[in-house]
Amino acid sequence: MTMHPTFHAQNTPDKPAYILADTGEQLTFGELERFSNRGAQLFRQLGLKTGDHVAVMIENCLEFQHICWAAVRAGLYFTPISTSLKSDEIAYIVENCEASVFIASGKLADTIDFSQLPVPAGVEKFMIKADEQLVDGFRDWDAELENMSDEPIDDECEGMFMMYSSGTTGLPKGIKRPFVQGPLGMGNSAGNYPAMQKFLYGASSDSVFLSPAPLYHAAPLYWASAYTRLGATVVIMKKFEPEKALHFIERFKVTHSQWVPTMFVRFLKLESEIRNRYDLSSLQCAVHSAAPCPTSVKENMINWWGPVVHEYYTGSEGNGMTVINPKEWLEHKGSVGKAIYGEIHIVDEATGEELPSGKEGTVYFGGSYTFEYHNEEEKTQNSRHSQGWSTLGDVGYVDEQGYLYLTDRRTNLIISGGVNIYPQETENLIITLPEVADVAVIGVPNEDFGEEVKAIIQLQSSELEASVSEQQIIDFCREHLSNIKCPRSVEFVQELPRTETGKLLKRVLKAQYKVKEEATA
Repeated sequence: MTMHPTFHAQNTPDKPAYILADTGEQLTFGELERFSNRGAQLFRQLGLKTGDHVAVMIENCLEFQHICWAAVRAGLYFTPISTSLKSDEIAYIVENCEASVFIASGKLADTIDFSQLPVPAGVEKFMIKADEQLVDGFRDWDAELENMSDEPIDDECEGMFMMYSSGTTGLPKGIKRPFVQGPLGMGNSAGNYPAMQKFLYGASSDSVFLSPAPLYHAAPLYWASAYTRLGATVVIMKKFEPEKALHFIERFKVTHSQWVPTMFVRFLKLESEIRNRYDLSSLQCAVHSAAPCPTSVKENMINWWGPVVHEYYTGSEGNGMTVINPKEWLEHKGSVGKAIYGEIHIVDEATGEELPSGKEGTVYFGGSYTFEYHNEEEKTQNSRHSQGWSTLGDVGYVDEQGYLYLTDRRTNLIISGGVNIYPQETENLIITLPEVADVAVIGVPNEDFGEEVKAIIQLQSSELEASVSEQQIIDFCREHLSNIKCPRSVEFVQELPRTETGKLLKRVLKAQYKVKEEATA
């Protein structure tokens, strides 16, 4: 049986379930039990029944957690929404997931005009932290919660998360799995994550897990909830800052953590005096995912943190998963590991034929979970192979031992003069320059070749603009890569568009530079 925090509330009610790293505020397992029971009671009072949907737009805070667990124990689909989205995008998700209730944070009311949010009629709207600002048309969630019973509802049932993709290639897609009726602690939102943490990474009730990313994204939410199910303490950062993260590892004696490669890059850009200032000896496991990690970056992290840097590859869709430990990775550098569920198939996109080991193609998984993009039949079908396999849209190959290597996403493909170019290799090279904080490589229109390679670079500071030139970047690439993969132009920008989990929004850049090229043609 997969555990549920209600069991830990009975055994260790005073143990911190969640700690806000920045302030030290805590939510014990006993308090989590009381607040989540009240929330479940309120959901039932509002008429929500098993299988209904609730959507929330809340920053990393303790209220996020007890609302999440209230939805889970009431048998609801729980959909968190990114706090960086605009009004139309928020309304799209609320409508698309068919939410009966939408809960927002009063802290966000200064940047989002919730009063004009075009959500469907009939959606009950609530606001937490209403003392910050209670918007017209919203009810005070905290005030109404006070009037609810602390007792569990009569028809408790394990709910589940319905996550939305990051929207890196278009509007976010709702990833919906079939609802399975079952008691608390069984299936649905639990998935395989608690067992994976226990058996792959040695997690237990004694663990302390650091979550540095926004909880409205899939991996942070699934991982944090998995550690809560195990009875561990979860330490939550309001926002990732590299030196603060090191400080929190030392202060809270963090044993387990989950990162993305851009965080590693920012760690390594710190001055050595800062990197060596903090005691990281408590760290038993630092897992990364979400995007390919440049080989040199991972090597440097292992040299610094020791053999605790693990990696996995999966998506919110959960159609397959690979893992690799530090020892394996040092023997198969660049790999994201072997499949622990789902069978890997590499497919020639033009013919649909499966390719042998060593050949690059679209990565599909078969023999695992099914999923659908909610109310998006065409997108669901586009993710499927005729054999029933499904893909996240990544490109890669497997070696003869079955280790998977990702080379890029098929949507990032640049076609220049009929040659296919995947930009990840070029990005991985440019990011190694000490002056570079972030980089994106995209294809822009070219009259003769259709597209040409362009590098868009964010430097470590604006003071470096005078000392780093476009030609220096191009020459550096030509020293290490074939000319076809090297940028023909370079542009320096103040900041690249990324989600808070580190995923690069290339669709934003592509649209921006397509407009720019057309305007100057």
